[in-house]
Amino acid sequence: MAVQLEGQLLASTDLSMYSPTKNWIEFQYIDGLSISGGGRIDGRGASAWPQNQCPKKSKCHLLPVSLVLSFVTNATISRISLVDSKSFHVNIFASKNVQLDSITVTAPADSPNTDGIHVGDSVGVSIANSAIGTGDDCVSIGPGSVNISVSNVSCGPGHGISVGSLGKYPDEKDVVGVTVKNCTLTGTTNGVRVKTWQSTPSPSTASDFVFEDITMNNVSNPIIIDQEYCPRADCTQTSPSQVKIDRIVYRNINGTSASQEAIKLVCSKAVPCNGVELSNINLVYNGDVEQDLTTICVNVKGTSNGNVMPNSCI
Repeated sequence: MAVQLEGQLLASTDLSMYSPTKNWIEFQYIDGLSISGGGRIDGRGASAWPQNQCPKKSKCHLLPVSLVLSFVTNATISRISLVDSKSFHVNIFASKNVQLDSITVTAPADSPNTDGIHVGDSVGVSIANSAIGTGDDCVSIGPGSVNISVSNVSCGPGHGISVGSLGKYPDEKDVVGVTVKNCTLTGTTNGVRVKTWQSTPSPSTASDFVFEDITMNNVSNPIIIDQEYCPRADCTQTSPSQVKIDRIVYRNINGTSASQEAIKLVCSKAVPCNGVELSNINLVYNGDVEQDLTTICVNVKGTSNGNVMPNSCI
């Protein structure tokens, strides 16, 4: 199936129009899909964002995603733009061999849950040569993701490029094989991040990640593992995360940090991070007052190679 998107598609601002699927444009159960044409998908999300209560409470109404691929095999999305989605701009779910190339995603920095591209329960997804700036993660990679590649992506504003959050629900599938390479992050609240919930209902694994050749421009938390993730006031944190993080490499990461904690690796005391490598890291503080950057390592096992600035804690 080939879809030629030209001109501009405007979403309805009437949320009742999206029942029962709650998404806007969705492709399902297709083998061989192409979406291109230089067009623009406008979610017109500004009217819906004030109704998003998900950042504040766990039980909340999910707003529509602009573009969803679910149970799709062998797909290419290229040369289109998405703007102001009510929720995620693109969601790739339960799909295989999907390539996204030359995508532009734009939303205000304060727009809630407007992830640029989210991948979950999918195998062989490539995101390349794209520019993403939203109010949430530029790229987010969820449970069940295997062999995911992010390359030549510029990110900002937003929350960075994230694996997770993981461990929120029972029996989540492992995340294996994530490569983020040749990317630039500017003014984001995080750089490259792995986040897992505390009090996970069942164990899982996140392994074989490479974050390489990345430029940070005034980024808070440039390198972060957060296994105490809890973004809301109603979280109940009673036990350590059961998500095991194993074999994760940070290599050739340079630029400026907007926060003093440039490297923050906070892992679970129940299943400490293993095989973490810091190699050729050069980060300097971007604040008005000269300060030394710090690194924090909690429950981390690994190695440091080459120059690591600020000084490594492993």
